[in-house]
Amino acid sequence: MDYLPQILFAIALVAGIGYFARNVKKLMRNIKLGRDVDVSDNKSQRWKNMAMIALGQSKMVKRPIAGLLHVIVYVGFVVINIEVLEIIIDGLTGKHRIFSSAGAIYGFLIGTFEILAVLVFVSVIVFWLRRNVIKLKRFLSSEMKGWPKSDGNMILYFEMVLMTLFLVMNATDLKFQAMDSGNVISQHITPWFSNFSEHSIHLIERTAWWLHILGILIFLNYLYFSKHLHILLAFPNTYYGKLTPKGQFENNEAVTKEVKMMMDPNVDPFATPPEGAEAAVPAKFGASDVKDLSWVNLLNAYTCTECGRCTSECPANQTGKKLSPRKIMMDTRDRLEEVGKNIDANKGEFKDDGKQLLGDYITNEELWACTSCNACVEACPVSIDPLNIIMQMRQYLVMEQSAAPMELNNMMTNIENNGAPWPYNQMDRLNWKDE
Repeated sequence: MDYLPQILFAIALVAGIGYFARNVKKLMRNIKLGRDVDVSDNKSQRWKNMAMIALGQSKMVKRPIAGLLHVIVYVGFVVINIEVLEIIIDGLTGKHRIFSSAGAIYGFLIGTFEILAVLVFVSVIVFWLRRNVIKLKRFLSSEMKGWPKSDGNMILYFEMVLMTLFLVMNATDLKFQAMDSGNVISQHITPWFSNFSEHSIHLIERTAWWLHILGILIFLNYLYFSKHLHILLAFPNTYYGKLTPKGQFENNEAVTKEVKMMMDPNVDPFATPPEGAEAAVPAKFGASDVKDLSWVNLLNAYTCTECGRCTSECPANQTGKKLSPRKIMMDTRDRLEEVGKNIDANKGEFKDDGKQLLGDYITNEELWACTSCNACVEACPVSIDPLNIIMQMRQYLVMEQSAAPMELNNMMTNIENNGAPWPYNQMDRLNWKDE
């Protein structure tokens, strides 16, 4: 029976990490459903972007209040969880604070953890107030009702509980308090338990210890179902982010090839293919569902933090249009999850469900409201590109369905017939100078 706690700990650890690994495998499968794109260029710049944006939080602090609070939570959670290593070793070996033999160094580390725990707790409370009491406008959009709102609050509760358990665990650890080193915060909590017996205090300490590590494992596995997946995906997402100028759009290879052929006087567009050569099957233009998007687009969707900075900067949204770049990313992720569940339910094969991203999730009205100004791309703190998805779906509407707005159809017809967007032939274009 002496080994029962270690056995139970090992079971919980294996189960928690195993379930997390299973979901990571599913996540990678879903992302790989997107078409392949080459993002192996300029690795030095990509590493720099990841270091500056994901690790250094350079875009997050452009909004000072939220940025500073986020940095505190980010640093606090990363640093405090270093102690998880000690908890795991203790749990598997049956030891207690195995690193405490490091003396002053250990005290300094635990003291740092405790200070950060309080700062994280305060920051999370401010975040909760901003969402639920102050009610910032960007958290009140229609796409933030229901699960997205509950999810945002749930993660805040998680963080508050974990920080509380950490401090209670330290405050009721009488051997740790006797060291009188590193207990900069917990020493002020210890008197709260002065009326308890030593046995009761030990029981509280063990309960807080177990709940703390189990809470971390639950939190780890909750990430897959939450917008807080960005804690893990922000790093690859910023690495694979767009490096070309934000105003530079991708050319469709099939269209580019066609235009080059039209401009080459030595090419006969009516020539039949050589004998034995198969005519290439025309590729689908643009995107109507998640499988038509690139895997980078799908990685973007899973990385979305739902912070709403993109939507708050969108001029179309500010003038009352239906477009919300945040909703574009959330819809893409929701549809991708639906496709993934379809594959799971059909033993690894996707069966047509009669749905697609375009129409069932994202409407034409939303797509055509976009001014392609790139404000959403510039605002995103983790290098997500909603505009790229919008442009691909627009391309599908124009080139596959001829479903562009009347004004755009008129312009394209004029360009085709007159070489300019205006309804005047080239011979009459300069008539205005004689008026």
